[in-house]
Amino acid sequence: MNANRRSFLRNITLGSGVLAASPLFGSNNFSSQNEFDKIRKAAGYNPKMTFNMCGYAAPKLDKVRVGFVGIGDRGSGAVERMTFIEGVEITALCDVRQAAVDGAQKILTEAGLPKAKEYVNGELGFKILCESDDVDLVYICTNWEWHIPVAVAAMEGGKHTAVEVTPAFTMDDCWQIVEVSERTRKHCVILENCCYDFFELLTLNMVRQGMFGDLVHGEGAYIHDLDYWLFNKPKDDKMSDGAYHKMWRMHENKRKANVYPTHGLGPICQAMNINRGDKLEYLTSIMSDDFTLKKRIEEKAREDTFFEQFVGWDMRGNMDIQLIKTNKGRTIMIQHDVSSPRPYSRIHMLSGTKCFAQKWPLQHIAFGHEIADEAKMNELEEKYTPEIVRRVGEMAKKVGGHGGMDFMMDWRLIDCLRNGLPMDMDVYDAATWSCIVPLSEWSIANGSQPIEVPDFTRGAWKTNQPVDITLKGGGTTGVRNLAGSTGKGQLKVN
Repeated sequence: MNANRRSFLRNITLGSGVLAASPLFGSNNFSSQNEFDKIRKAAGYNPKMTFNMCGYAAPKLDKVRVGFVGIGDRGSGAVERMTFIEGVEITALCDVRQAAVDGAQKILTEAGLPKAKEYVNGELGFKILCESDDVDLVYICTNWEWHIPVAVAAMEGGKHTAVEVTPAFTMDDCWQIVEVSERTRKHCVILENCCYDFFELLTLNMVRQGMFGDLVHGEGAYIHDLDYWLFNKPKDDKMSDGAYHKMWRMHENKRKANVYPTHGLGPICQAMNINRGDKLEYLTSIMSDDFTLKKRIEEKAREDTFFEQFVGWDMRGNMDIQLIKTNKGRTIMIQHDVSSPRPYSRIHMLSGTKCFAQKWPLQHIAFGHEIADEAKMNELEEKYTPEIVRRVGEMAKKVGGHGGMDFMMDWRLIDCLRNGLPMDMDVYDAATWSCIVPLSEWSIANGSQPIEVPDFTRGAWKTNQPVDITLKGGGTTGVRNLAGSTGKGQLKVN
């Protein structure tokens, strides 16, 4: 960790040293919530909820002034998507690279929008943005190391914040965003785009309408061969063909944990009403050895001396798996593998007492042994496609962003802020889905022992209401028609 970040974290983090030095998870079969509450209290945190952010409707914003922090591959895509949404003013752009900001400014110009204020002031330039008076929402697409510092600075500066996945990587980080969000009453939204993919939304609505009966089991994953991206050497300090800035993703793959759990877990948690009627109780985790990364590093180092810096690193294993039990007796399996040569999959499987659905490797819905044929699938889609897809689904496909789910996520975020609606994914989801990282790490290091998942809602999960996907009270935000390859066009509500 560099000196600037260490200094900044000292100023914004209470008791991180206490937490780091404490027997956080205990030495029994799994840690207890009471044990962790004692540690947090000793570190200066308030173990009681100060304000329930689940269901919280912040004051309406007619215009949402957005500041972007981190404008690489994800960030530049987000800037472009936002140019198609009514009521958005892109007022600030922040990155450590001037070239990245220049690229975003070009996007605004081509969309016929005014240029934004620039913040290119080193690694802590975001602090000035977060303290400014011309931003309502800070949209964070930095590398993982900076997610929490920027999110906390944004909320402390009176801004709502939206954070790319995975938002948090330690228990201290998870609790910090919860308590800062509650205290400031500013949203901290996890940008889990997979919750807005078409099949996930269809099956979520089917669950809501009782088609699955009681959900019994769910499976999700992030299985994605990242060989090209992990070994895509940056050509310079500019944006270059999707390369990770300073090879940060390679560094993260030294950690023996599921460092990217939310793509698979998020949609399953929404279907099971986690934090809104049910909660994750405990998990156990296991990881294979590394069969590919170390060998690939040595192979690449023989081709290019640049990769010699990674030779000898103790890399994470190929596959890690988490098994989770919920309070209501359901089970969840999550997988993560970014270094095996195999097809992409997030699995997305839901198994209920009346219905079964799975997205990969072959998308299908089944009732008992009977798999729905094309006619039945068309019937189900006609009946259960949720309103958000009917409203902006076609536009989302045209704008793009992982097939359109990114655009629907952004549109929904802005529409909720403009109409004063609760968030589909609140800070408790951000913390709960993120805490799988440190919990899986502990379980893997301790022979796959089970470990309790903290209740970040502190009991409010029992009365919190499920995610509302009806667009009730919202859906009023227009979108911009596509015109050629730019964002120019007319706004309309589909």
